Amino acid sequence: MFIRKARALVLAIFSLWPAGVYAQSEALIEAYNQAKALVEAGHYEQAIPFWRKALELGEKEFGPSNPTTAALLDALAQTYHHQGHYAEAEPLYKRALSIREKALGHEHPSVATSLNNLAELYRAQGRYEEAAPLHKRSLATYEKALGPEHPSVARSLNNLAELYRAQGRYEEAEPIYKRALAILEKALDPEHPDVTTSLNNLALLYVAQGLYAEAEPLYRRTLTIIEKTLGSGHPNVAMSLENYAALLRETGRSAEANEMEARAKAIRAKHADETAEFSLRIP
Repeated sequence: MFIRKARALVLAIFSLWPAGVYAQSEALIEAYNQAKALVEAGHYEQAIPFWRKALELGEKEFGPSNPTTAALLDALAQTYHHQGHYAEAEPLYKRALSIREKALGHEHPSVATSLNNLAELYRAQGRYEEAAPLHKRSLATYEKALGPEHPSVARSLNNLAELYRAQGRYEEAEPIYKRALAILEKALDPEHPDVTTSLNNLALLYVAQGLYAEAEPLYRRTLTIIEKTLGSGHPNVAMSLENYAALLRETGRSAEANEMEARAKAIRAKHADETAEFSLRIP
């Protein structure tokens, strides 16, 4: 029987619009807002032309080496990244990193953001040896610039732990996940959606080691928080249900797993229908 592979959540770290910088034209603002809205709705393919337009206008209005241009490069790269178009994303991430290093200095938080995003791209492709030094440098930069208890530090920790988990380095990953979780619970709120990322990924780590009793309460808490904060029909609820169902199957609780998988399937079908309907309305 096919069981959907349990999935991790990555805590995205990318800023779009540098503070104190404003677009010069309504066309740029409109393209940016259209792209951002589409991404937030999960319509990545439809967002691409709007990001390209925003980038084109941004380069003309701010110049090719401005941090605002880097932010737009980053946004377009992130959208490609979400779709698995890694070859398209990589040069954009690299250019954004180069711009930020030159314009802002090597120890700026935005440089850490670029390092993280490029590292995540490499991790997604299994290029772990290339990803590791970027993640470590990103983490060190965030800690120095923002302090050790900042949410961006937690997000960077989570993503480094994900790299270690992918490599089977479970003992190294566990304390990093736990530190990320503790920071987010303290800096944000124990029921903030970002907290569920650390909970979900720590659960995945335990499942990978066969530690189902340790994983289950984390999955249960993840599902409860997501439903409360994002709504019972959110796509992240489907992912959480699928992960929990996989654990239930591993522990011989097929009836409960079937129920959760049916709920997840209904959520995904609803969003697929909404995406199809939405695409027909894109000008």
